[in-house]
Amino acid sequence: MTSKSPVRSAEDIDETALSYAEIKALATGNPHIKEKMDLDTQVAKLKLIKSSFMSQKYELEDKVIKEYPQEIALLTERIQGIEKDIEIVKQYPKSEDKFYPMTIDGLTYLDKEQAGKAMLERCQKMKSPEPVCIGDYRGFSMDLSFDTFSKVFYISLKGNLSHKVELGSDVFGNIQRLDNALEGLSKRLDTTKENLEEIKKQLDIANIEIQKEFPQEEELKTKLKRLAEVDALLNMDKKEHEGAELGEPDEQEIPLKKVVGLER
Repeated sequence: MTSKSPVRSAEDIDETALSYAEIKALATGNPHIKEKMDLDTQVAKLKLIKSSFMSQKYELEDKVIKEYPQEIALLTERIQGIEKDIEIVKQYPKSEDKFYPMTIDGLTYLDKEQAGKAMLERCQKMKSPEPVCIGDYRGFSMDLSFDTFSKVFYISLKGNLSHKVELGSDVFGNIQRLDNALEGLSKRLDTTKENLEEIKKQLDIANIEIQKEFPQEEELKTKLKRLAEVDALLNMDKKEHEGAELGEPDEQEIPLKKVVGLER
């Protein structure tokens, strides 16, 4: 009903509609009528299954030609960007007793608490939800933005790629969130590589699937051929039956024989 894959079918519970000629033929016990009805149902089912098969095949072809190559290119580029950003993070290794300087609006903060307060104050000065560069931290520039729908501030750490971090109201917690995002790049890299391998596997499978033909094609052709033969036989039976009816004289049209009586 939605014209989308997979196609689902259901039996028609209504009584089969027969033409007047078919009813007459069925009444005479013509076996071709039942065969035709069975063939019509089987052919309709096979055509529906083939339509679903071809729809899925065309969808896979589109993915092979456009979608999968685009995803592979995008993931490959993303992997390269994450690897480069990881090299930047290595230049500023995380340390529990060390805070790397943070620059906000041209001022450099060497103390974590002061940097956290400055970040919250900068959020309060936001006049537009559009991203604006406010400074840098651990080799990454920081873009501050505001989501008007969720009413949440974000900082995007921008190196080769952009890494978005949701801000809270805690002075130290926001700094920790930034550090966690940078330290989590290695895990993000592994996940992205796994996604790339999965897409490549899907591409290989799709290339195999689109080469396959409809598995019931021969059965469909055979039933279509037999259906055409049965239709031809029924047409012949119909013509013969109609011819027989035309050849039978109407009782009212039978000429009365003249009875010649004897004279008394």
